[in-house]
Amino acid sequence: MKMKIAIIGAGNLGLAIAKGVLHSNGATTMYLTKRNTTEIKDFEKYGNVTVTSDNQEAVKKSDILIFAVQPGHFAAILEQVKDLLTENHVIISTITGFSISKIEEIIGSDRYIIRSMPNTAISVGNSMTCLCTNELGKKRIDLAKAIFNRMGHTLEIPEDQMQAATVICASGIAFWMRLIRATTQGAIQLGFDAKEAQELAMHTCNGAASLLIESGSHPEEEIDRVTTPKGCTIEGLNEMEHQGLSSSLIRGIVASFEKISHIKKG
Repeated sequence: MKMKIAIIGAGNLGLAIAKGVLHSNGATTMYLTKRNTTEIKDFEKYGNVTVTSDNQEAVKKSDILIFAVQPGHFAAILEQVKDLLTENHVIISTITGFSISKIEEIIGSDRYIIRSMPNTAISVGNSMTCLCTNELGKKRIDLAKAIFNRMGHTLEIPEDQMQAATVICASGIAFWMRLIRATTQGAIQLGFDAKEAQELAMHTCNGAASLLIESGSHPEEEIDRVTTPKGCTIEGLNEMEHQGLSSSLIRGIVASFEKISHIKKG
C-alpha cells in the first residue's frame, strides 16, 4: 500500500515512525515537519521525503497526517491547519491524553480521526500499538493498522481503555526492563559476568514472548513444559510467589493506572 504521509512533529517518536514506514517502502511521499529542520535534513536522502518547518505545506501535500507533537502544542497546530483539511485526510494522533472529542471540537466530527498509542519499542520495529477511532475513523482503521503493523503489532480498542493500555504497553516497557534487570542481577550472583548475564536474560525474555506469540499458548502451558516434579524450576517459581512476584506486579500495574487516572482528572 502506497501512501502520501506527513509526520507533524518529527521528534523521537515521529522519526521512529518515519523510519518504520520508509524502511518498509510504505510511503509514496513523506513530509517531515519540525521547527528546527537542521538535524533531520538527512532524511531527504530517501528521495521521496521533504523536510520542512511549514505544517500547512505538509498538510496540503499529504493524505495521512500523523501528529507526534508535544501535547501542549497540539491544539494550536490543529487550529493552524484545520481549514486545509479535506474529505480525504486521515488524522492520526499519537498524543497521550488528548481525546478524540477534543480533536473533534477543533476540526469537527466529520473527519477520519484515529488515536494511536505506540510504545518505545517502535524504534526497533517491535511496538505494541493500540488504536481507537471516532465513528468516521472506523472506515480507515485498516489503513492505520497497515502503517503501524510495519513497526510491530496493533490492537484496536475502545477509547476508554487507552489509559489502561498506556500502563500495560507504554509503562509496561519499563516493567519488563526491571524484570530483565533483576534476572541479570541473579545471573551475576550465579557467576556470569554482567555482559553475559544481560545477554542470557534478554534473549530468554524474548524467547518466552516469542513462544506465546507463535504458539498461541497460555503462559501456564509453557510453564508446565519446563517444570518437573521436585525440580529446580518449580522450586524457584514457588519461592518467587511466596515473596509476592505476581501480586507485586499486579499491584504495580494498578497503582500506575490509578496515577494516570488521577493526572487526567487533575
